Amino acid sequence: MTNEFDTVRIGIVSTSDRASAGVYEDKGLPALRDWLTRALKNPLVFEPRLIPDDQATISATLIELVDQARCDLVLTTGGTGPALRDVTPEATLAVAHKEMPGFGEQMRQISLNFVPTAILSRQVAVIRHACLIINLPGQPKSIEETLGGLTMSPKGHPVPGIFAAVPYCIDLIGGPWLETHDDVCKAFRPKTAVRKPRPT
Repeated sequence: MTNEFDTVRIGIVSTSDRASAGVYEDKGLPALRDWLTRALKNPLVFEPRLIPDDQATISATLIELVDQARCDLVLTTGGTGPALRDVTPEATLAVAHKEMPGFGEQMRQISLNFVPTAILSRQVAVIRHACLIINLPGQPKSIEETLGGLTMSPKGHPVPGIFAAVPYCIDLIGGPWLETHDDVCKAFRPKTAVRKPRPT
């Protein structure tokens, strides 16, 4: 018999040279944990990682979270701009089996409602095995707007966040059935979507 809600293992990764060295407090991991806890009804197991902006380290961390920790979803924050030390997208693409460009396109659309420099963001999303990996912005406010969308943008219209598409994407790659709190983020699935029992 299937439990009401599947347990979901989520890797959360903050990439920052200074925060990982203790120069200042990391705000990315708490922001990710807070939003996901509010958005999802499922029992959540978090695998947090705070690491420097080093491409090899980021790639190795993503591989470890997917291949060893068996995460269903991995969200990274930071390191997606054009600066020399911003290498999160390259590290993510290096471990990908499939690229999911629509996520990055929508993230930039959301941020363009606020700043024209959103076009400098290079967030990507990929699939590795049965795990979805998504690069997010570095600021807590931007993380929330990107994931949940805008009920009313500065231009006067609602803008959907990327997380509405995440549960169905994870369905399609064989992951757990994610259930969201609609007041935070309403997941979209086609009417034909059917919850399948997960292998034990």
